[in-house]
Amino acid sequence: MKLEIYADVLCPWCYIGKRRLTAALAEHTGRDRVEVVWRGYELAPEEGRIPGPAAAGAMAGWWGEQAPARIARIRSLGAAEGLELNLHLARPVNTFDAHRLVKLAADRGRADQMMELLLYGYHTEGLNIADVQVLRRLGGEAGLDGDEVRAVLAGDDYAGQVRADRRRAAEHGVTGVPSLVIDGRPPVSGVQPVADLQELLRHGPTDSHSDLTTGSHP
Repeated sequence: MKLEIYADVLCPWCYIGKRRLTAALAEHTGRDRVEVVWRGYELAPEEGRIPGPAAAGAMAGWWGEQAPARIARIRSLGAAEGLELNLHLARPVNTFDAHRLVKLAADRGRADQMMELLLYGYHTEGLNIADVQVLRRLGGEAGLDGDEVRAVLAGDDYAGQVRADRRRAAEHGVTGVPSLVIDGRPPVSGVQPVADLQELLRHGPTDSHSDLTTGSHP
């Protein structure tokens, strides 16, 4: 089974979905036959490298008076998965280089570790994950070779792969994150309850799994 996960570091639902999928895979009897591929899906390609307002402030602009309740729900669902989602610290930036770093990590068998560190750094610690120094440090913590990380970030390695992921997302009908594409079938939500994800891994997508969570950068 090939499991493609379309995600962006800026999305708190992607962090929640990753934690739930990890739990589902841990109980899946065929885990060793599941190929997990992280696909980049930039939610805010227009963002720069300098952090702007905090995610919580942006959400207030999107949702108005509903914002406090929605933010509380996100934080509560995150806490249920053992995550501390500090939306008042997370400040959206461009994630293109972060996705390139995940591609390097994938080539070294460390993609999951890299995604975890990026998500934790952004959502919990409020790090600027567009900053080259931050990315170098996180790459090292993920077990990547420092010289390789520096070379990738100084050049344009993996840029074509990140752009290809966006084209691939369009071809598969992915319009939000986190989305799962299993063996090339239509995308399904990647932020379902663990039990539903386990069912998905056993039997593949059905109509009951088709409700996608449309991601927008927090």
